[in-house]
Amino acid sequence: MLPDELTAPEARTHAVRAEEDLLTARHAVRADAVAAGFSIVDQTKIVTAASELVRNAYIHGGGGTMTIATVRDLQGRTGIALSVRDEGPGIEDVELAMTDGFSTGAGLGHGLGGTRRLVDEFTIDTTPGEGTTVTVVRWKP
Repeated sequence: MLPDELTAPEARTHAVRAEEDLLTARHAVRADAVAAGFSIVDQTKIVTAASELVRNAYIHGGGGTMTIATVRDLQGRTGIALSVRDEGPGIEDVELAMTDGFSTGAGLGHGLGGTRRLVDEFTIDTTPGEGTTVTVVRWKP
């Protein structure tokens, strides 16, 4: 679900069910960032954010979906919005999960906190036992 204040006439949803879907998601985000005129640095930031989120959905949430859209805000700025949803166990302590170094797996623990630093807007909606949705937006400077 994308924020109501954004217009996104062409949102697309991609399944995140298999390892191959992670690469497909990255390619889709890069294609949208290129089409929107993002610099190579900004493309890399939003693709890296997408990669972290879909990997989390796949590994920790058992799979899910990624919705991607080129969006505009009320001031006319262009951005790339991602909403990654899973139906996994949810996150019991969001503050702890956002802390660098925290990991429930074999990773370095930079996923959610690192993703937050790569984007301009970051929201997380999670309920233990019901899943997690993370929505991010990276605005074109």
